[in-house]
Amino acid sequence: MSLREYTRQWNEQVQGKSAADVIRFAADRVDGPVALGCSFGAEDVALVHMVTQLERKVDIFYLDTNLHFQQTYETRDRLAQRYGCRFIQVLPALTLKEQAEQYGKSLWLRDPDACCRLRKVEPLRWILGKYKAWITGVRQEQSPTRADTDLIEWDPVFDLVKINPLAYWNSEHVWRYIRKHDIPYNPLHDQYYPSIGCFPCTRPVKPGEDLRSGRWSGFSKTECGLHQRADTVTKK
Repeated sequence: MSLREYTRQWNEQVQGKSAADVIRFAADRVDGPVALGCSFGAEDVALVHMVTQLERKVDIFYLDTNLHFQQTYETRDRLAQRYGCRFIQVLPALTLKEQAEQYGKSLWLRDPDACCRLRKVEPLRWILGKYKAWITGVRQEQSPTRADTDLIEWDPVFDLVKINPLAYWNSEHVWRYIRKHDIPYNPLHDQYYPSIGCFPCTRPVKPGEDLRSGRWSGFSKTECGLHQRADTVTKK
């Protein structure tokens, strides 16, 4: 049986388990290193707390686009101090200056898909090449493109196991967990930023708007390309 087929069985077996137990179940069954991809949003700070309580080592990396809000970097530092963990910095191949020289100034204003590919997707592909599974904070509630997310699934884009322990959580579940454990979080969440990306492409969300409507406002783009669904990718 292939690892892809195993993930279907594992997903069935973790139904009803807590988020922490989903992580523990999957990590114990993956034969190889596991990592948490952290963007320092509300979901991910909750996951940082969970993985730092595990006996098994789980690496935590973040994609440093060099365009994050200062509050995001400060959240990183507060989490590192609180939990004694090391966050692996993953940088794009091009500096912002080099990107401007090759693609023009402020690429994100003209072609945000290209900018995300250069500063997020390609670095993610590189770092995930070192792992057999990655843990994410993707939730079904976040957007229609994430509505069929499973707790454990095969990622056909990066060819590894994808663990989404918060898939069935709503926003209140996330914040209840953060408050219960007094977890440091990005203060921008208190300023109507439910989803926080790079500062040129993120704005506060107005009442009644979709949780991710503050990302790439003015474009039809809703995803950076890190979490493509299986039905949008050619099967291997």
